[in-house]
Order: sequence, then C-alpha cells, then structure tokens
Amino acid sequence: MNRRAALRGGATALLLVVGFVAGIYVDQAFPEWVPYIGHRNVASVDLTPVQEATRLIQADYVDTSVDPNKLSHGTVQGLVSSLGDPYSAYFDPEQYKRLQENYQGRYTGIGIYLSFSSTDYPVITGTVPGSPAATAGLQAGDQIVKVGDKDAKGITGDQATALIQGPEGTKVTLTILRAGESKTFTMTRAQIQVPTVRSAMVGNRILYVRIYQFGSQTSSEFASALKDGLPGTVGVVLDLRGDPGGFVSAADDVITQFVSSGETFETHGRNGIDRHQVGSNHAAPSEPLVVLVDANSASASEIVAGSLQVHQRARLVGTKTFGKGSVQQDFVLKDGSDLHLTVERWYLPNGQTIDKKGLTPDVPVTLASPSDEYDVAQPSLGYAKDTQLNAALGLLSGG
Repeated sequence: MNRRAALRGGATALLLVVGFVAGIYVDQAFPEWVPYIGHRNVASVDLTPVQEATRLIQADYVDTSVDPNKLSHGTVQGLVSSLGDPYSAYFDPEQYKRLQENYQGRYTGIGIYLSFSSTDYPVITGTVPGSPAATAGLQAGDQIVKVGDKDAKGITGDQATALIQGPEGTKVTLTILRAGESKTFTMTRAQIQVPTVRSAMVGNRILYVRIYQFGSQTSSEFASALKDGLPGTVGVVLDLRGDPGGFVSAADDVITQFVSSGETFETHGRNGIDRHQVGSNHAAPSEPLVVLVDANSASASEIVAGSLQVHQRARLVGTKTFGKGSVQQDFVLKDGSDLHLTVERWYLPNGQTIDKKGLTPDVPVTLASPSDEYDVAQPSLGYAKDTQLNAALGLLSGG
C-alpha cells in the first residue's frame, strides 16, 4: 500500500486547473511503502447491508448494464462521506493518477489558478501564460459558476481538478461570472508544466519569491531562487497568497532556509507527537523577511508562515489565513484508487493550533481586487495596485 502523509490546503486551492493544481493542496511527505499488517486493530464494521444492497442493485435495478466498478467506488465514497470530514476524500484510479501528475507540476488542463470557498464559487486568481485559459481570455477575478453542466458552488480543489482536467485534446466548457455578466468559454485541454516557485527583483533590491504550491520540486526550485536572487538584495518578500499547501518536506525545507535551529512544526496523532526539526541548509538565516498571506493561504503555507512568525523571523502582511490544522494521508488501494484520510493535527512550534482560526497578520492589509495582485509570471504589468506587496516593500524599506 502506498501511504502518503498529506497536509492539504483547505477550501482554497491555487488550482492550476491545468491539472497542476498549483494549489491542489497536497501537503504531504514522500511516499512510503507500509504493509497492511502495520495498521492497528480496529473494531469490526458490519458490511452486510452494503453487500445486500449491492446484490439487489445488480439483480433488480432497471438498467442491466450496471458497472460493478462504479458500485465499488461509490461504496468507498459513501464510507468516506459518512465521516463528515471535509478533508477526507476518495479518488478513483484515474482521478488519483491525475493528482499524482499534479504533485509533480504536470497536468493536462487549461492553466488557471483558483481560490476556493466552501460557500461560494471558485475564483480565478490568475492564468498560466500561453495556456488555453490565457488564450481564451479568462481573467483574474472571474468566478466559475459551472464546469460543463455541473454547478461549481462550494466545490473543493480536488473536485475542480477532477472536473476540469482530462485527456489532452478534449474540450471543457466553463461558465464564468465577470462583473455581473455571465460568459461561456470552451477550451481544449493541453499538456502544461508549471514551476511551483517564481521569483523576481522588485522595489529597491528586494527579492520577491512566490510559492504557488509545495510540490515535489519546490525545495530545489526555492533553493535555486534564493541562490540566484539573494546576492545584492536587502530583503526578501515570500508570497504565500492563495497557496493551499503541499509537501510537508518542502514546508520544512523553506522554513529551514530562514531559521537556523529549533522546531518547524509538530503533529499530534494516535502514535503520539512528531516534532519536525529545522534542517541544515540556511541560505538566508538573517535576511530581512516579510511573508504575504491571505484567506486562501492554507495548510503547508500556514505552517511556513506561522513557524516563521513564531520564530520571529518574519512579519506577516495581508489578511487572516484559512485555518486548516489537520493532516491527511493517502492510502492507495489495490485497484489504484486512493483513500485520503485525516490522520493527525498539526501545531506550531509554540504548541498553538491554527485550525479553524487561521494566522493573524502582523500588518493587516486588504487587496481591493484579486486582479490587483502582482503577477510574477508577467512582471511587466507591475505591482502598483498590489497594496499588500507595497506594504511589505515599505516594511523592508524597499518600496
């Protein structure tokens, strides 16, 4: 069984619904192989009603072409749904395969970044340059009302990924709401590879680094951004806005670049407390640092921002974060499907939880519109309207 520890971002995801899910929230450690016998003893569950219902459906349902695989997947989905946990999920083999590609920064989709709300429609926060979405004219601030004929209100990042991604060359139709007007866009899915980290020089010799998601390549990409950008700089802005989470190991590595000793964060679960410690690679242990956060910064991004705040290594600028303090783990079943279960809670180095509370910025600053946010992929557009970034630059005396 493939087991993955995952700290997925909550209802927000910087979803490179291109499949990259630059925010398909997936805070997780690298895969381990763990035998089933390693699991603890559990109370038995009477599955007789499930088996009986399955037999009745196969024998008496009016449509004789019932797919047994769908019945099997639906049964597991029902078990997960009964937990009442918004972060536990079930993915069929094809969905899980696409998620694995997302973890690597690869996907087949349309190339949009999304933020999510459990009570509203997903909002596009940006597009990948040259992607089908950018070519079609989708814009930051667009709300996705429908994907095909499915209402998109309250959907999660994983659900959006399953709906919007698909085989290369196939089409997907989005109904969006822009400035009160409904518009429909039909796009052809394409292969897209997107970095999880982008950087640029801004202000007066300030290194700006944005992490879209903590993926499998983030540690090396972030280290490269610091190596190339730090010489000659007077400070760093780390932008975690809209970042829904990613690999736990990547979160540890990012914290380690700025903190020379101590604990990065800790997890509490059935097996006790696991204290994550700062590593050995410190590229900027004393560099002046400001971290940008917003309501869509979740999970692993909250670990990084919160840990840097607790260690007094950075001031946080922006708005209160999402508040997701649980840890999920991927259990791959024999048929290639995935059971994504909450297995732990995580805490900051000071023992505090941010679950359902979020992190409070040291300097609260709102952004008038998502479209005002600096797009490091298109630096020529500037950041004059990005009030949060400009506040950070002011704190670093670089604006």
